[in-house]
Amino acid sequence: MDIGLIGLGKMGYNIALNMKDHGHNVVAYDCDAQKVREGEKDGFTGAYSVEKLVKKFQGRKIIWLMVPAGKPVDDTIDALLPVLNENDIIIDGGNSHYRDTLGRYEKIKSKGIDFVDVGTSGGIEGARHGACTMVGAQDEVFKYIEPLIKDISVENGYLHTGTNGTGHFVKMVHNGIEYGMLEAIGEGFEVLERSQFQLDFKKIAKVWNHGSVIRGWLMELMENVFKKDPKLDDIKGVIHSNGEGLWTVQEALKLNIAIPVIAESLFTRFRSEKDDTFTGKVIAALRNEFGGHKVEKSNN
Repeated sequence: MDIGLIGLGKMGYNIALNMKDHGHNVVAYDCDAQKVREGEKDGFTGAYSVEKLVKKFQGRKIIWLMVPAGKPVDDTIDALLPVLNENDIIIDGGNSHYRDTLGRYEKIKSKGIDFVDVGTSGGIEGARHGACTMVGAQDEVFKYIEPLIKDISVENGYLHTGTNGTGHFVKMVHNGIEYGMLEAIGEGFEVLERSQFQLDFKKIAKVWNHGSVIRGWLMELMENVFKKDPKLDDIKGVIHSNGEGLWTVQEALKLNIAIPVIAESLFTRFRSEKDDTFTGKVIAALRNEFGGHKVEKSNN
């Protein structure tokens, strides 16, 4: 397929490479022209404006957005609508709020253009070699793009979650769960760190990841973290919130559902901006490991 991809950040660039590896022709645009030039070296067709990107295609166009949630998504859509044709497809693969997605769907539909929301998980490594994707779309549109979705996803790692908005909604709740899981891992290692014993955290993470109930990718990444920095002395325990944990808590409040673990993990992130803890160090290091999220360096 011919794919127009807008946004060559960490996730967007790796998804574009993933697409190219599966034989798709990727035409890439980013507001940073240097990233476009880098993409050309890696085999993308470069475009230096939204309009020039769209002109690279014939027939039904697929334009995949990997830009920050909020105004950047709206601005990009506004730039696309005048230059797209009926039945062309805009895919928002970023972490947009599902309510914003529903509003965008109605706006775009009124122009005769199709819209898809894709919740994308798996971090940078998943984007590059096989993501987990949750797709909100009308049936006909999903069937049209399914070969592309299947190609960039890990085996058994994609789902047509339902109508528009469901992809971003399911991904939002996924991120809320992620908050709680990271918090539990961080708290557990802080208990170990505060104990009277001399413990090797890397070896503990390794053994926990072999046959234990809490084994999994996060524990594998935890081993990698402690291999690089055994006591996490080099980073501060500042954990920035990217919004989706907050959105999950807000949604639960609207639905009168108690989600104390996710809520407390969100409050911990707010507190981390003032208090440095080993729990915060663990979570910040893990987020950097799977998502490339920035960590603040310790002054020690």
